[in-house]
Amino acid sequence: MRSISVTTFMTLDGVVQGLGRPDEDTRGGFAHGGWGPRYNDEVMGQELGKGMAQAGDLLFGRRTWQDFANVWGRATDGNPFSALMNKATKYVVSTTLNDAGGWENSILLRGDAAATVAELKASPGPDLAVNGSAALVRSLHAAGLIDDYTLLIHPLTLGSGARLFEQPAPLAEFELIDCVATTKGVLIAHYKRAES
Repeated sequence: MRSISVTTFMTLDGVVQGLGRPDEDTRGGFAHGGWGPRYNDEVMGQELGKGMAQAGDLLFGRRTWQDFANVWGRATDGNPFSALMNKATKYVVSTTLNDAGGWENSILLRGDAAATVAELKASPGPDLAVNGSAALVRSLHAAGLIDDYTLLIHPLTLGSGARLFEQPAPLAEFELIDCVATTKGVLIAHYKRAES
């Protein structure tokens, strides 16, 4: 069985919306887009690089897949992360997409997120990594399908924006495996689902 690991950038008040740039996600009138890059440093790069070295297949919700396809799918900058993203098998979970031909090596998973991902998780193959995709993460968490979280907790609050868990999440216990502080105050916390 494959494992599912989530990596997400968030603020102290749990906001996960619009990390990268001002126009990334303005739903709900969100005006704080682009809050994350000023916190990038070498420590964060090294920690994210460790995750890249273990990467298997990628799993996305529709909105994040479309945004990443526009940014990473066209990248020709020689960045190893760009090469990894483009080469990897990418599964996109959606009830509205007609196909996933807009980004190489992408496979469309149609239907209910929890059901289709549970089937994928049970199939043979590499482990699955989710980057962002908060709505998908909420569905998978509620179904008990998330095995690991890497949370990059940034030292700011925004007061508005979509949060990782907007409604109460079901009871699930995780163990802190590792925590690294960056030079800019970001805590990179690695959690693994506790054995029951």
